[in-house]
Amino acid sequence: MSSSIDCLPANLAEIVEKFKRHSDPKRRYEQLLWYAKQLEEFPQEDKIPDNKVQGCTSQVFITAILQDDGLVYYRGDSDAQLVKGLVALLIKGLNGLTPQEILKITPDFIEETGLRVSLTPSRANGFYNILQMMKKKALTL
Repeated sequence: MSSSIDCLPANLAEIVEKFKRHSDPKRRYEQLLWYAKQLEEFPQEDKIPDNKVQGCTSQVFITAILQDDGLVYYRGDSDAQLVKGLVALLIKGLNGLTPQEILKITPDFIEETGLRVSLTPSRANGFYNILQMMKKKALTL
């Protein structure tokens, strides 16, 4: 049986693989918190309504730029550490892709990471909203 991971861009597939190695939910959380710490500082002036992800319990902001080479690069932030980890995971997984590649990504890969079972329904919903916002930004670039 082919896994949905085969259809993922390399960076995202690599992240999913890292999470799959941990069967302990606590280790997955630690991995998420590690990603949160890797996130670059988010500019205060970018914390505007246009960059705010709707439908998240915590405050989440995402910006996207299209480089001259046609690739999208995101920045993001959240006031909640676990959500910040999810933002960082998505940024690391989606940065450097074309808008078309980003639009093809479905949220199914979260199942593969094993994180879905550890996320509260509101966090899981927030994760989908963050991904949708990233796709929307890629579409408008």
